[in-house]
Amino acid sequence: MSRKGFTLLELIVVIIILGILATLAIYQYARTVEKSRGAEARNVLGAIRSNAAAIYMANSSNCNPATGAQCDNAGLGMPGVYPGPTAGDCDPSHYFWYNVSATVANGFTALATRCTAGGRPPNATAADTVQLQTDFSAAGGDTWITTGAY
Repeated sequence: MSRKGFTLLELIVVIIILGILATLAIYQYARTVEKSRGAEARNVLGAIRSNAAAIYMANSSNCNPATGAQCDNAGLGMPGVYPGPTAGDCDPSHYFWYNVSATVANGFTALATRCTAGGRPPNATAADTVQLQTDFSAAGGDTWITTGAY
């Protein structure tokens, strides 16, 4: 008498293998989704850079608040992008909190910090960052610095 089919042990092994593969796939999917949220930060930082370049060119001077070329939050005039002075003031419509400072003589540093509370859900467990340093001088350029998944 011949039996056709699988034994219970074979079925359990297949189920365990499928469970391991599903766990790896879910982890990789979560990482990919979080990385895609960094696109918001790069998009907003790019808009900040464009606005700062316009301010720089209009003032024919460096982006230093002391000279009148405001490349900080107020000078860029992007309402809703800068919800508050601290990272705890995340806007519910953004995954990141944004801050700009005129730390370079002919440019600025813009920082996007991932919201851990108060931002667009789901909030992150770590405040990873995407940073853009821009120098508008003749030898200048853009430098991107990231931490975490971005």
